[in-house]
Amino acid sequence: MGVAGPGRCGRDPCGALCLLLTYLSVAYADYVILTHILLQPGFRGSLWCPFHAVMFNLIVLLLLACHTRAVFADPGMVPLPDTAIDFSDLRGNTPHKNERSNEDWTVCNRCETYRPPRAHHCRICHRCVRRMDHHCPWINNCVGELNQKYFIQFLFYTGLASLYAMGLVLTMWLWPVDRSFPGKMEGVAGGFSNNHIQMAHCIVLLVESILFGVFVTVIFYDQVVSIITDETPIEQLRNRLLKEARREVAHTRKPKIALLREVFGRGFVICWFFPCNCSPPSGGAPAYSYLPNYDV
Repeated sequence: MGVAGPGRCGRDPCGALCLLLTYLSVAYADYVILTHILLQPGFRGSLWCPFHAVMFNLIVLLLLACHTRAVFADPGMVPLPDTAIDFSDLRGNTPHKNERSNEDWTVCNRCETYRPPRAHHCRICHRCVRRMDHHCPWINNCVGELNQKYFIQFLFYTGLASLYAMGLVLTMWLWPVDRSFPGKMEGVAGGFSNNHIQMAHCIVLLVESILFGVFVTVIFYDQVVSIITDETPIEQLRNRLLKEARREVAHTRKPKIALLREVFGRGFVICWFFPCNCSPPSGGAPAYSYLPNYDV
């Protein structure tokens, strides 16, 4: 997992705070489940204790692995030229087309470089990103062509962990393994207080799981829709503002499964759930150029 040195996104204080909040929330959820749910007498004497401990921590491990890949992966930044480029032809309104498609290459006034089709400038990272979706503070990075897969996997495992945590809390409350456990706790010195501390932790975990679960579910749905419609949120907004004009020049839509494979890889579908490269279409990472396919 290499870090694209000069191509990495810039970091901002809000993103650093969100990263810290993410790791603290995951660590707290793991602590509550192990200490206040699974290691209590009701669960501790059952075979469900090691099963749930292994399964939940496996989900957490995959969650953290996907999050780390999304944070440190190059989102698809457009490389900056080594030398200054003369843009006088484009500034003079001379039309140029990319020979391989009907979409125009544009010039980014901030980066002062050619920008390939569907690339957009991020004001936080101060760079143009290919097929930029948005800048996400939860990964302190842009979501773009090269790391969207890891971001979606992070959302999926976060939602799964939230659902798992909610299920364990509700199971302990509604169908306790040892129904005599609460009464025994109150009969022990300090047991009543401990039971209230356990209840408080479980309530906090339940609220945290519901909030994070709903949040990532909405974003996950939005990400999948943007893939199968082949439009990033930036393009959707632009199309709403200029829908008459954009309908005439809209790019041809590909099959939905082909669009999903562009993000997750062309390997087996089971590989889509793991934070690894799954046979990219060209056999490797896309080669980027800061010049379009015409003479300038």
